[in-house]
Amino acid sequence: MKNIAVLGATGMVGQEVIKILEQRKYPVNELYLFASERSEGFTINFREKEIEVRTEYESFIDSVDLAFSCLDEPLAREIVPKFREKSKLVIDNSAAYRQDPEVPLVIPEVNPDKIRDHKFIIANPNCSTIQMLVALYPLYQESRIKRIFVATYQAVSGYGRAAVDELKLELEYLAMGEDIEKSEEPVFPHPIGANIIPQIGEFNEEGYTKEEAKMVNETRKILNDPEILVTATCVRVPVLNGHSEAVSVEFEEFIPIHLAKDLLRKAPGVKLLEKNEDYPVPIQADGRDEVLVGRIRKDHVFENGLTMWVVADNIRKGAALNAVQIAELL
Repeated sequence: MKNIAVLGATGMVGQEVIKILEQRKYPVNELYLFASERSEGFTINFREKEIEVRTEYESFIDSVDLAFSCLDEPLAREIVPKFREKSKLVIDNSAAYRQDPEVPLVIPEVNPDKIRDHKFIIANPNCSTIQMLVALYPLYQESRIKRIFVATYQAVSGYGRAAVDELKLELEYLAMGEDIEKSEEPVFPHPIGANIIPQIGEFNEEGYTKEEAKMVNETRKILNDPEILVTATCVRVPVLNGHSEAVSVEFEEFIPIHLAKDLLRKAPGVKLLEKNEDYPVPIQADGRDEVLVGRIRKDHVFENGLTMWVVADNIRKGAALNAVQIAELL
């Protein structure tokens, strides 16, 4: 698995994958980079070597052992099957294949054994699902989870570079005391500077958004537990990078606070902040591998419930790092 392709190499997740491959010394013989025609002529530095970003991919499919797909969903549906047809394994970061029953949906700290079930596609879960389940799985192993209520506070980087640029521009207007001027093709339906937007994705017939439905369906699939009840409210906030979540969980049997902290202290991929005033914040998670957990307390609504605050770098652990960890397992 040493001839590697990164599809969508110039996007935020693609660039983070390349950075992590270098940081973690993943054994790469050849690295092939693909992006749209907008990136024609771009080069990316990898291990002190400038690698040209290609605008076509079919010429290198036969040379690839493993591809990281950092494409949006429509492109992933078009391109990923062409690698699969030639028995080239793809780790896909989009939502295209997450609910396909033949495609494993993997978080290495939670269900690493599922990689054995792949038929040349392994799906990376949604960023919000990843950080929530990395934090909850050590507790789930102690006592089965019956219900989850989660409210997310999601950074604009989850949408992509255009959203980051839009927030920065709006903050400039606000800093100068001027009204925000929206571009002709704004990313969000409302200004995001000094504002929050309780919509991420389209609404379904029940009034839940696509992002909220992802958290429900992916949680059940990853834990292989279709009986878990999940309600999510996903909110976009004026933060550049790093998602935060307020998570309340009901267990079949109560887990004492001291035991919950002990389990999380020992859990892979988790950094526990134990003091109430030492809670994690997005700027603290930026660039870190761990999921940060704090403010653990007894929930007063759910029987046998706990409530906690969970923060992670959504581009790193919520996407790129999780994909590279899957490759390392392989």
